[in-house]
Amino acid sequence: MPRRQSPAPAHGRKEPRVLQALNPLDATSLLTAFGTVGVFLVLYAETGLLIGFFLPGDSLLFTAGLLCTTGASGSTGAHLSLPGVLVAAAAGALLGAQTGYLIGARAGRALLERTRNRHLRDGAARAEDLLARYGHGKAVVLARFLPVVRTVLNPLAGMVGVPARTFALWQIAGGLVWTTGLVLGGYALGSSIPNVDHYLLPVIAAIVALSLLPLAVEFLRARRTARRAGTGH
Repeated sequence: MPRRQSPAPAHGRKEPRVLQALNPLDATSLLTAFGTVGVFLVLYAETGLLIGFFLPGDSLLFTAGLLCTTGASGSTGAHLSLPGVLVAAAAGALLGAQTGYLIGARAGRALLERTRNRHLRDGAARAEDLLARYGHGKAVVLARFLPVVRTVLNPLAGMVGVPARTFALWQIAGGLVWTTGLVLGGYALGSSIPNVDHYLLPVIAAIVALSLLPLAVEFLRARRTARRAGTGH
């Protein structure tokens, strides 16, 4: 009696794709799962909501730029549109910052005082230091390039009464430079290096390390200032 054959898969020889568990700390995982919409959601949450301080904004922007090139989408299966990513990134960063400012203006300092998260408290201290040291405009722009600080400074600006027009002007300038620069940097790298998907993880690790560099510089500067103050007395 002839052996009964099992039915062929509905899509030729390809087996159904098994979705991997979403890792919110991994930029590639977020982009593979949500695409361009994920760019908007992550940046809005990171810059507008205190709960988004842990999200990988810098590496997400750079990786999104990489995935806009045909050479970097092979290993992930995700290919994004450069104009779509640029628009989604700018919209998420700018709307998120304004949301954070409004939350801070209405909720007051109690919003940050309630949190027990050490990273948020440290970020608030650095944000206050930026505002005091550089003034409103420069501090708002610089905060875009500092993880955690860019999450906390927006509501803090609303709390301390930074004028709404001043905040809007400088957060738009900083947000556009931050998002456009990282996305186009990733796109340029993906366009210039063949088979860049083979080096995707090391590249992302390097971007994460670079994004943490300003925090290290600020930490060392604060320690140096504290030592000088201590020896001065």
